Amino acid sequence: MVKKINTDLCVIGAGSGGLSVAAGAAQLGRKVVLIEKGKMGGDCLNYGCVPSKALLAAGKRAQAMGDAEKFGIANAAPEIDFLKVHSHVHKVIAAIEPNDSQERFEGFGVKVIREAARFTGKREVAAGEYHIRAKHFVVATGSSPFVPPINGLDETAYLTNENIFDLQECPNHLIIVGGGPIGVEMAEAHHRLGAKVTLVETGTILGKDDPELVDVIRRKLVDEGIVLKERARVVEACGSNGAIEVVIEGGGEKKKLTGSHLLIATGRRANIDGLNLEAAGIEYSPRGIKTDQRLRSTNKRVFVAGDVAGGRQFTHVAGYHAGVIVQNILFKMPTKNKEHIAPWVTYTDPELAHVGFTEDMAKSQNLKHTIARWSFAENDRAQAEYATNGLVKLVIGKGGKILGASIVGKNAGDLIGPWALALANGLKIRAFTNMIAPYPTLGEVSKRAAGAYFTPALFSQKTKTLIKLLSIFD
Repeated sequence: MVKKINTDLCVIGAGSGGLSVAAGAAQLGRKVVLIEKGKMGGDCLNYGCVPSKALLAAGKRAQAMGDAEKFGIANAAPEIDFLKVHSHVHKVIAAIEPNDSQERFEGFGVKVIREAARFTGKREVAAGEYHIRAKHFVVATGSSPFVPPINGLDETAYLTNENIFDLQECPNHLIIVGGGPIGVEMAEAHHRLGAKVTLVETGTILGKDDPELVDVIRRKLVDEGIVLKERARVVEACGSNGAIEVVIEGGGEKKKLTGSHLLIATGRRANIDGLNLEAAGIEYSPRGIKTDQRLRSTNKRVFVAGDVAGGRQFTHVAGYHAGVIVQNILFKMPTKNKEHIAPWVTYTDPELAHVGFTEDMAKSQNLKHTIARWSFAENDRAQAEYATNGLVKLVIGKGGKILGASIVGKNAGDLIGPWALALANGLKIRAFTNMIAPYPTLGEVSKRAAGAYFTPALFSQKTKTLIKLLSIFD
């Protein structure tokens, strides 16, 4: 029997974006229906950010045990129980799950429906036995792993981020296809936990980041023993877990690789299948749903949040989208999406973080700019912790306007925060030179990098002449 619901807001998808909208709207007194066909918490909690960082943390501890001698502590070969590592990863997920649980959202007054949703009209959605009519909708269905057309892959056992965290034994030899953040993070984590790892990338690893900083990551991966096959592509695959074969092509020749497991990490695709978007008058493409600057679809009563909006695919961007949507729907404020100021981080060791323009992006748009750098080797805290492998690189425009910042080094993901704040608020580089940074901290690298921007002018002949003239008042 069909059950009809009339509500103020219907949210499709219980990931970061959908949950944030639902929680905000319900706590502001609006009637909310939340529809989710899979796990509450979406990709980030169950298959992405949370388990990957937990696995990386385990790998980092293992690495530290074998790299302690420089501190005067004997190295120790870690005894890794991968089943217990698996347990650690899932304990972390379980600890966070209550925040995203159905029970919590029902406590907010949200009607949660655990079914697949499909539009049946411009203001109607069907989900199981329910037909929901709402004033506004939010589509926040996220994304899924993109699996490229590789000959034989359909008959080959392969992993994606959706099932690699289910492994209870460490792969003997993990072959990874794709050198983006997921591929590189999983390469490092598994290698540190005992796996042999070969990573194959059609271009160069971490292709969206500044090549100068990526070189630091590349050298570290190779030094640790990870085999990188860049500018190569997998053209054939076969086998089952424990016995995988792939053929790679690059440099005009083909080569066969054998391994125990195969991970496909070649990007993401928007989750739009089955939504019947045509019935709601919503335009879309394989990239995602078409939106305007306010995150409205071509049906102005339907907003879009997160990966399915076709922009930057990060949990924090989905959460940011939720804020934009709440302001538009509930507060009637025509707030625009400014996700271009969102930072991104790859959580390797060292970390790689970025916000705003890279040097190449500034050049491609013919922006007048200056580059300023500061090495972690010049930072006393980094020296004390043997964390000198890194640098800050700034892109600074006319009048000291901050255009972008990239950091590779220990805790880069935390260090990028002040630069994201500066960029979001239109601060100039002098804001960092005016700051008093505590000593000794890694955070000093940002102040010193900002100071490097002024160094050529400060110690120029013009300044020296000025100082000489002023000396008459001594």
